[in-house]
Amino acid sequence: MNLSKSVIRTIGAAMVALSVLFSGIADFAPAKASAATVTTSSTASKIIAKAKQYMGRPYKFGAKTGNTSSFDCSSLTQYVYGLYGIKLPRKSADQAKVGRYVSKSNLKPGDLVFFYSPIHHVGIYIGGGKIIHTYGKPGVTISSINSGWWKDHYATARRVL
Repeated sequence: MNLSKSVIRTIGAAMVALSVLFSGIADFAPAKASAATVTTSSTASKIIAKAKQYMGRPYKFGAKTGNTSSFDCSSLTQYVYGLYGIKLPRKSADQAKVGRYVSKSNLKPGDLVFFYSPIHHVGIYIGGGKIIHTYGKPGVTISSINSGWWKDHYATARRVL
């Protein structure tokens, strides 16, 4: 097979162009993913910090959205996520339908964690196997999802950030 010099040069130029194109894509893709991760983790940190400001705030079933003198579980999540532009439905069962499913082993801070079947409790995953949420006497509190009551009643989690 005898290829002309112009065909060989054209093929060589095409290979160089494709090499440059694909190496450029590889260089830029991680930067975009990294920037998205930083933004997401920054928002999660802000949401968690804001929720922690309400530690000990009393629990009140049916607390009105926007009321910060007391919360129920879903009014807490709806309120603090809403401060950062994430609109959530009012009820925990409805919040469990937004975002995308995430397994318990892949939880990240800022994920919503749901309990019971049917779902009627929600908390915010803060890392280290812990959530911030509100119920009963302690009001807004931090609990482990890997032991006791919360481990036994874990249902699912959703990523909304």
